[in-house]
Amino acid sequence: MTDIILRLLAAVAIGMALGLNRDLKGKPTGIRTLGLVSLGAAVVTLGLTHEAHIAFDNDAYSRVLQGVVQGVLTGIGFLGGGVILRSEAKETVRNITTAATVWVTAALGTACAVSDWRILGIGFALAMLLLMFGRQGEKWIERKVGPALPHDDEG
Repeated sequence: MTDIILRLLAAVAIGMALGLNRDLKGKPTGIRTLGLVSLGAAVVTLGLTHEAHIAFDNDAYSRVLQGVVQGVLTGIGFLGGGVILRSEAKETVRNITTAATVWVTAALGTACAVSDWRILGIGFALAMLLLMFGRQGEKWIERKVGPALPHDDEG
């Protein structure tokens, strides 16, 4: 039971940390939303993979886990799609990074449920690094290589 509680708390903490980044940048998803996305992915994954008749049958576990991961990550795409805004007048697309953050938050929530803690930690650290320093990296590359195609990603 302790392991389950720790995994669910980790999912909430990771989602909230990613959400804090989005809140601080004034984006449409934030602490509560991403905390819930990560928790929801973890709950669904844990709920189905810890079912007694599935947990001890490797073939059933594999099939259920595969279906859960596919369902969560496909379904969450619709939520992420809801934050993307397209302006035909300006020919821009906004909030792609926030939509990707929704998707990676669900993936990390699923990882909280079934993954090795080291993999989870590395995935979370990389996601935070991208959110915090990705824009600066893009600008540095553009200065060195030249401007990329026009985009209006919100960083």
